[in-house]
Amino acid sequence: MLRYGKIGGGLVALALLTGLVAAPPASADPSAALAGNVLTYPTAGGTAVAVNDVIQASLKTGTNATFYNSTSGTTGIKCAASAFSAKVLTNPTAPGTATESLTAQSFGTCTTNVFGTTGVQSITLNNLPYATSVTSAGVVKITGTAAAPIQSTVVLNSLLGTVNCVYRTSTNSLTGAAVNATNSIVFTNQPLTKFSGSALCFGTAYFSATYSPVRDSTKGNAAVYVN
Repeated sequence: MLRYGKIGGGLVALALLTGLVAAPPASADPSAALAGNVLTYPTAGGTAVAVNDVIQASLKTGTNATFYNSTSGTTGIKCAASAFSAKVLTNPTAPGTATESLTAQSFGTCTTNVFGTTGVQSITLNNLPYATSVTSAGVVKITGTAAAPIQSTVVLNSLLGTVNCVYRTSTNSLTGAAVNATNSIVFTNQPLTKFSGSALCFGTAYFSATYSPVRDSTKGNAAVYVN
């Protein structure tokens, strides 16, 4: 998961990081709301996703995970491959909030157009696992701790050698949206602040990615929905 500038990298993930898919439209008649648990498969209002099930997703076909130097720019890094894996911890009756543990987040096939850089060696999400929650309203939130903050390390090739850029979030969290209609989780312009690194590293990098389809790998890759 470009123009010239200083570089940014980072999450996901990040991710990424987690996952499930959005609630019924807010315009729906509440009296017609589907009963059941917050997370269900293989349909909205279907069978409850079980505790300890593993939910996984990769990037939506034809899209990239991007780390750009502004919310509207195209300077930075883009990755054609990214995926996450999360274990379900709780799945209460809807409406409510389900919780998960984001256990893995990866990025691959990444390129850079940042001035002075020639390639991307790796993008790594540090300090996993992260606590993750998803509400009946479709809000997905990934949260770190003081001892294990949300952090990503970007390793780049440059004209002068290897460059390491370390990023954290100012709120120690990332927020995404779960969307039932497209069976996806979407992160849009989530800001990552440089914690350490050279002048080539962006002061702020903005992470965007769409993960779809979101599946319960424990249940034969059945589609997961939020209620």
